[in-house]
Amino acid sequence: MKIKSAEIIISAVKEEQYPQDDLPEIALAGRSNVGKSSLINLLVNRRKLARTSSSPGKTQTINFYEINKQFRFVDLPGYGYAKVAKASKKQWGKMMDTYLNNRKNLIDVFQLVDIRHAPTQQDKHMYSWIKHFGFNGIVIATKLDKIKRGQRQKQLNIIRKELCMESEDILLPVSSDTREGKEELWQFITEIFKVNGFDFEAEQTIK
Repeated sequence: MKIKSAEIIISAVKEEQYPQDDLPEIALAGRSNVGKSSLINLLVNRRKLARTSSSPGKTQTINFYEINKQFRFVDLPGYGYAKVAKASKKQWGKMMDTYLNNRKNLIDVFQLVDIRHAPTQQDKHMYSWIKHFGFNGIVIATKLDKIKRGQRQKQLNIIRKELCMESEDILLPVSSDTREGKEELWQFITEIFKVNGFDFEAEQTIK
């Protein structure tokens, strides 16, 4: 997909702050420091659109990024960082539940996991939620460049087993540094939009 524009629209903490339109949204969920911001930057060819934090668990908002004025990526607060106060965890959990349960614009949720580690219990809960509510269950294994090529399949098999993924469920390894997996991910994203009635590539061709 050709990226013509990409901008952050709002960092929301309340439902009334969400963008009020019909643009479709794909949400990114995952543990703190798993690489959600880096993945967004990779997909839109920007280095600093989504800012990465050196302090895991710091992001406390739902960030809406509008792409080509046609759709949005939505960066959900990272979960699972032990040093975050319980009150903050509860607040973030409520924010995520509100968005994931009520947002009509949401057409899919991608779960990000670090390819170097087995999924945590929280990762498993999130994946179960995604599948339970009828989403595709697409998992993106980040930080692909951080492991040796010979270890990749072993780690991918561990992720599939721990998340109880079906054989048809999509697990895509990606590196935000080397850009490996970017084109394959865009193919899945484009197909998801088409299945939901949004053929952005065709619109660009007509213009």
